[in-house]
Amino acid sequence: MIVTDPNNPKGIVWIASYPKSGNTWLRVFLYHLMRITGGHPREEDEINKLDRASTYEGRLYGLFEEFLGKPLATASRGEVAIVRPQVHAAIAQRIDALALVKTHNVLGSLGGIPTVNTAVSAGTVYVVRDPRDIALSLASHLGTSTDQAIAAMGTKGYKTDNTEQTAFEIWGSWSEHVFSWTAQPHEAVLVVRYEDLLADPLKHFTTIVEHLGQRPNPEQLAEAIDLSTFDKLQAAEAEGDFRERSERAERFFRQGRAGEWREKLSEDQVQRIVDTHHEQMRRFGYLKN
Repeated sequence: MIVTDPNNPKGIVWIASYPKSGNTWLRVFLYHLMRITGGHPREEDEINKLDRASTYEGRLYGLFEEFLGKPLATASRGEVAIVRPQVHAAIAQRIDALALVKTHNVLGSLGGIPTVNTAVSAGTVYVVRDPRDIALSLASHLGTSTDQAIAAMGTKGYKTDNTEQTAFEIWGSWSEHVFSWTAQPHEAVLVVRYEDLLADPLKHFTTIVEHLGQRPNPEQLAEAIDLSTFDKLQAAEAEGDFRERSERAERFFRQGRAGEWREKLSEDQVQRIVDTHHEQMRRFGYLKN
């Protein structure tokens, strides 16, 4: 990532991950933290107001259509790829501060056009998660079997489609995605494991907040973490739904725990995931031997 001006931080900070790895959870935390530090009172249906603190690039359909000049659903992937850097530049230009933007895109290109406009990027928080647990969550998200989710995770160059309100994304395979964002360490890129966020949220959310240049007091940080627990997210979704939930999924926030794969995946399913992704799994401590 290219830091635009260290003395006057401006540009996009990407909240990036392969799908179902925790970057929405991170967005919820950042939303609550910014509301708390800004002195704003609690409101109803806050789970659907995350755009106040961060946006989801793929769902900025109005901005994509502004540059496409036509409805997103009628555009080809190639047409969307062409305007994507312009969308990113517009985000950076229209926000006079760091803009937190969620993405599930690989850090790469399509037809020579970058998926991420690094010229207007200030940094990244990348969340990585054990692919064995992702397989279970992704199956629910896609409305498919676990075997189909495992196959999708192993598909190089995997892409979604344009819809009326969603621009297509290039997920790639899980290994492609992780490697693309983490292969070249950079001081502006913070990589955090989902499992570490679960095990010690105070420590690792503090690291994220410091990376973003924020300085909340301990009470504000603790309150934001408490408001972002999975129990509270599930309750909020049950009460008012969640607009980012896939229409094929019963719910967005499923279990939110680590190690569920040990109870739900067969030996054959585990082996297929390991055979496909062992290199990146070892890099992040998901395979010990």
